[in-house]
Amino acid sequence: MAGGLAAVFGHPLAAGLLLAVTLFLVQFFRDPDRVPEGGPETIVSPADGTVLSVTEPPEAPPGARRRLSIFMSVFNCHVNRSPAAGRIAEFAHVPGKKLAAFDDKASTDNEQTRVTLASPQGRLAFKQIAGALARRIVFYPAVGQELARGERIGIIKFGSRVDVFLPDDCEVLVGKGQKLKAGMSPIARWRGGA
Repeated sequence: MAGGLAAVFGHPLAAGLLLAVTLFLVQFFRDPDRVPEGGPETIVSPADGTVLSVTEPPEAPPGARRRLSIFMSVFNCHVNRSPAAGRIAEFAHVPGKKLAAFDDKASTDNEQTRVTLASPQGRLAFKQIAGALARRIVFYPAVGQELARGERIGIIKFGSRVDVFLPDDCEVLVGKGQKLKAGMSPIARWRGGA
């Protein structure tokens, strides 16, 4: 609206800037429907973005040594989704720094939410992590709530990161540099699954 008014009143530069900002916000806050790939034994990506790494960090919870880190740039959709079906067993919001989300220290030092799902296949922990530009992490569900695989769970506003701690009895299906879609792209599979 403001861009249109600026154009009508002869301010093409202002109109162009306002149009660019509007288009950026529309693409950033988009929320497309997604259908999870694979069956219930398949863990899907909780975030759109690029795989930064699959490592074995010291802060990994027992029984889940591998941390899959997903970097979300400002051009990714920032709606986060549940990586598996299950009940929210634990939730914590942890204040922290605003380091760049691709910095390895962001996983431990930045503001974050920590979530543990109790699924039929086992427990699955993940984090929503704020980045240098992120100013707000939103997590919708409450402890005890049942989630469907791929269900919308929240949003991180502007560039950020999501870490998933993959259970030891899972097969990892992705690697560094791979592009992922939240609620859709398979990232791991509990062994014994198809």
